Amino acid sequence: MQIVETFSAEETFELGRKLGRQSQPGQVYTLVGELGVGKTVFTQGVAKGLMIEEPVSSPTFTIVQVYEEGRLPFYHFDVYRIGDVEEMEEIGYEDYFYGQGVSMIEWANLIQEILPENYQEILIEKDLEKGFDYRRITIRENGGSR
Repeated sequence: MQIVETFSAEETFELGRKLGRQSQPGQVYTLVGELGVGKTVFTQGVAKGLMIEEPVSSPTFTIVQVYEEGRLPFYHFDVYRIGDVEEMEEIGYEDYFYGQGVSMIEWANLIQEILPENYQEILIEKDLEKGFDYRRITIRENGGSR
């Protein structure tokens, strides 16, 4: 487990970029955090680390946004509005999770039962006592105990 404290959006972005640079084919990340905590900024950093130049935004109205022009394909999921796991099956999630790209899944707790055995959980938390832009980012192998 790794815990990193960031004190600006730029530092959060930079941590994401570092993770993107280290990402391997088939890597799956889950991204957990309240609304407005910086999940999109972090994800934009990961995309930059994968050498993706096009703008990355949260796929609020689609389940997955696909970016293929980087070092590895990048699949950005937002499953917040998903009704049930069948919607994931309809888009062929297994091709993404078990393919050669990198998957980032926001609100992954809603689809816990279909997550692959190996993934990294990224938890982003605020602590206003430490400042408005403070973030505590915990990166855990396999999502901890299951």
